[in-house]
Amino acid sequence: MSQALIIRHAGQLLTLRGPAEPRRGRNLQDVGLISNGSVLIRDGAIEAAGAADEIERLPLARNAEEMDARGRVVMPGFVDSHTHLVYAAPRLLDYEMRLRGADYHQIAEAGGGIESSMRALRAAAPEDLEARARRLIETFARHGTTTVEAKSGYGLDEHAELKTLVVLGVVDGQPLDIVPTYLGAHVVPPEYAGGPDAYVDWICAEMLPRIRRQRLASFADIYCDRGAFTLEQSRRYLLAAKQLGFGLKLHAEQFTHSGATEIAVELGAVSADHLEQADANDAALLARSQTIATLLPGSVFHLGLDRYPPARMLIEAGAAVALATDCNPGTSPSCSMPMIVSLACAQMRMSPAEALCAATVNGAHALGRAGRVGTLEPGKVADILILDAEDYREIPYHFGMNLVATTMKHGVVVYQQGRVVDTVAEENAGDGR
Repeated sequence: MSQALIIRHAGQLLTLRGPAEPRRGRNLQDVGLISNGSVLIRDGAIEAAGAADEIERLPLARNAEEMDARGRVVMPGFVDSHTHLVYAAPRLLDYEMRLRGADYHQIAEAGGGIESSMRALRAAAPEDLEARARRLIETFARHGTTTVEAKSGYGLDEHAELKTLVVLGVVDGQPLDIVPTYLGAHVVPPEYAGGPDAYVDWICAEMLPRIRRQRLASFADIYCDRGAFTLEQSRRYLLAAKQLGFGLKLHAEQFTHSGATEIAVELGAVSADHLEQADANDAALLARSQTIATLLPGSVFHLGLDRYPPARMLIEAGAAVALATDCNPGTSPSCSMPMIVSLACAQMRMSPAEALCAATVNGAHALGRAGRVGTLEPGKVADILILDAEDYREIPYHFGMNLVATTMKHGVVVYQQGRVVDTVAEENAGDGR
């Protein structure tokens, strides 16, 4: 027997409905706002979303369980399309060094940075990594994220990278959807110091085929920048991944302008991420492509830098822009998409509507999941937020505050009134397990 739920009395219902393509230009301003809206859910999926007087006349609504939004904002869950979810410890020494004036590369040369995360992750037990990941997932849920992309890349050897991807598979669906990405080409590990080409060869010959066979990752990513991998190495890696059937992602133009955006567009990558150093040519290339420009203002903020991604240039050129947290222990230790929306508005001059489109529907496109999540439309998964706000513009306005009152995943409440609901544990308890 099907289960039905209706969310009534949404003061502002943001459906984000629109064309099936990524949102660009003026379409990025359209949040599909409906005053006095309702959402009807059947078996965890959206049955209908729209004006209350239309939705509540539907036969399914008559006997549906009710949830009262009390005049507040109802919207899709955030889709965070770039994170480094699995790590073993925060990088607090890096943080202190940075406050004393050391830059990213000086910290790495002193033994901090990604290499310190590598040492910690290699030494960590899988159960400890899983426990930390679950705590972070609870924090994502509290801040309204319902779908999370998560990368490996702190292990940098066979055992640790596989350990990371297995942990991601274990926590997937408990309760959030986790989209796994293999980022073995994050930096060159010490075992291959002085031999980055040999490391890329090993990844292409051994790791990518094994991960694909075991279905441990949907995407492959590489960090193309000073101190990481060159354009030629990045092209070789991405071509090998593409031939195996991985979707492609690329860390591009973060600290230097490497030309990585051109490779992303040329090879049909689903997204080019960071883009702090992107120029007008990059914007034009992205505008003519299906590659999403995923912007990560949290890392700029945490590093204390002053060059944010050129969101206005990208939007005005016609590029499809997404926003993500870049949650990681070194440069963006945050799970808060509302804070990222605030930074996008205050520091990159995106409008609140543009930022919310970028944080939901375009994030879904950056994961190849726009057919399932990112908007409130019939047939899509019922990933829904109720905010403690009467106007969606309050999300960026109240920077550093969490206005999420309720988070629903697949039509089930996973966060409400200050606590995360462990739906898996509750289901098991109900079965007597």
